[in-house]
Amino acid sequence: MKIVNVVGARPNLMKIAPLMDAYASAPEIEPLLVHTGQHYDANLSELFFRQLGIPEPDLNLGVGSGSHAVQTAEIMRAFEPVAVRERPDAVLVVGDVNSTIACGLVAVKLGIRLVHVEAGLRSFDRDMPEEINRVLTDAISDLLFCTEESGARNLRREGIADEKIHLVGNLMIDTLMKHRARAEASGILRELGLQPAGYAVLTLHRPSNVDDPEVLAGILGALEVVAHEMPLVFPAHPRTREKLRAFGLEGRLARLPGLRMIDPAGYLDFLKLMSSARLVLTDSGGIQEETTILQVPCLTLRENTERPVTVELGTNQIVGRDPERILAAYRKVMEGGGPPGRLPPGWDGRAAARITEVLLRAL
Repeated sequence: MKIVNVVGARPNLMKIAPLMDAYASAPEIEPLLVHTGQHYDANLSELFFRQLGIPEPDLNLGVGSGSHAVQTAEIMRAFEPVAVRERPDAVLVVGDVNSTIACGLVAVKLGIRLVHVEAGLRSFDRDMPEEINRVLTDAISDLLFCTEESGARNLRREGIADEKIHLVGNLMIDTLMKHRARAEASGILRELGLQPAGYAVLTLHRPSNVDDPEVLAGILGALEVVAHEMPLVFPAHPRTREKLRAFGLEGRLARLPGLRMIDPAGYLDFLKLMSSARLVLTDSGGIQEETTILQVPCLTLRENTERPVTVELGTNQIVGRDPERILAAYRKVMEGGGPPGRLPPGWDGRAAARITEVLLRAL
């Protein structure tokens, strides 16, 4: 049984790694790994592949960046000849990036079964490009693997048949659990002069936060308070750096005594940074999940989340973009408040094994 597995951006790598491991114990499956090149930094991608033990992609389509329309179209154009030539039994896509919907559309129009991992997540915010990708990919998929119960409920509400839906757990957590001990050996804290539980971590990249100068300046106002009270480590996304420069905000950050703006980190270094932090401030989806497992307080700088279990059971709080709300939640955490956090069901490091079992049975 030939399965083409698609990755397009770094978060996809953490989800595909445990699956590639699980396939090794299923000789009936012949996996092919295709990297669309949607987000491709040669150094970082090579580092992630090496650290996570992912085999080199069988194909890199080298699509690169572009507008949503251009990028989606280019991925479809590049992926269709691969699907025609390989004629797989299924195409497996993960997450919610443009590669997910682009390769999914190609597969179903060629009559190839489509498998979506991380299905059913909904922010109910159609202004997010990722939400459009999620909804459309789920609508055309033959097998839908959910990380949390809300995903399965959303799919049923949208009319997806029960037999297509499988609650299997979270591949991101498989990867975290496998590599956590190795991450503990990282020297990143020493390199940055940090003490465990004595600093905060920030990630910021969503267009809704960084594309509007007024919104970005407001968030920076709250971050300035944090950075005056403790070191604030900021692995800055290239796009965010570009916006800070364009809006004339780079100098404001440079004057902050506690800010450590660094290049995006490798997986093990970043896992170490998160696990040892006093708290994490983020607009990322996956980090909400990882901090829940690490039992580190997480303040999500968004008005919604597609991962509600991280709020219901985990350590995540949705604090929005208003500086006062951000700082109120920050103060509460620093005073020992915030949700205690529990382990969501199925987040036990065995999601890849469950997915492989279903694939063998269903395909």
